[in-house]
Amino acid sequence: MTIRILGVAGVLAAGMSFAQAQQLAPSPTLDAVKARGNLECGVHLGLPGFSFANDKGEWTGLDVDYCRALAAAVLGDANKVKYTPTSVQQRWPILQSGQVDVLSRNSTITFSRNATLGLNFQGINFYEGQTFIVRKSTGVKEAAGLDGASVCVAAGSTEEKNAADWFRERNLKVTITNFQKNDDAITAYDSGRCDAYTAGVGALAGQRAKLKNPEEHVILTQPISNDPQGPVTRWGDERWQLIVRWVLNGTIAAEMLGVTSKNVDEMKANSKNTEVRRLLGAEGGFGAMMGLSNDWMYNAIKQVGNYGESYERTVGMGSALKLERGQNQLWTKGGLLFTPPFQ
Repeated sequence: MTIRILGVAGVLAAGMSFAQAQQLAPSPTLDAVKARGNLECGVHLGLPGFSFANDKGEWTGLDVDYCRALAAAVLGDANKVKYTPTSVQQRWPILQSGQVDVLSRNSTITFSRNATLGLNFQGINFYEGQTFIVRKSTGVKEAAGLDGASVCVAAGSTEEKNAADWFRERNLKVTITNFQKNDDAITAYDSGRCDAYTAGVGALAGQRAKLKNPEEHVILTQPISNDPQGPVTRWGDERWQLIVRWVLNGTIAAEMLGVTSKNVDEMKANSKNTEVRRLLGAEGGFGAMMGLSNDWMYNAIKQVGNYGESYERTVGMGSALKLERGQNQLWTKGGLLFTPPFQ
């Protein structure tokens, strides 16, 4: 007797319906999210601009907006999210254990993390570059000027290793002092225990706001690393990974295609652009291919907005951080952001 095992593509080619094919690719994570009625999202302990809770427990930020977009796509409601704050040390075990469905937290994509932690990074939502914050009074203008200085950093972070490698490779001497939490490291720097604090430029912009006298500190413009960041999932649930990845792609594609939270209804009803119509569920049945409603990205864009809208209000010129788009601009405008086509 011959036994044939077909993947979804093979089943479709064999003439079965997609609904039947989907039964061969269950998603325990998607099923759990739908059953409980909310998305469990791991975020930063508190980083302004990315994931930060006010005194009422209301979360905002670029990474939080991604959680909200994912909840809108999966559950139809961007507010159906439970946020779990995670430290540098906690973030991986919390995701690996299943305590959260996705990690949307400023975490750098690296080979070793992808290869050894049982995790997959599902795209890039922020192109980060590591640098340093120093007191203006030091007169330091670039990283090499920190020779002989002490640097505060979060333990177990890519920033800790990057800084050690960068100074060693240039035969420069620094004393690196690590702390369990980013907040502890920035507090130590603020109290004068270190000459500098190192993190990604986006993180530094958020952390500087916490200092006693932010205007007395300057963020160096020279990056020492390339640290792309994005949402993270566990291995072993391919359909959930597909959803997480394409919701991110959808927010970027929406900006590229000119679809915003304000014009999404008009675009869905009247656009002649085939890719816009697929994105918004007017044709193509792309949501059904993942086990979602066909208005999955319509809901995400209507309730949260496209990537550009999110960037502007959380870390961009409409926010307290006032970060230029830079590398996080669309590739058509000189940046690095792009998405595969909705075809």
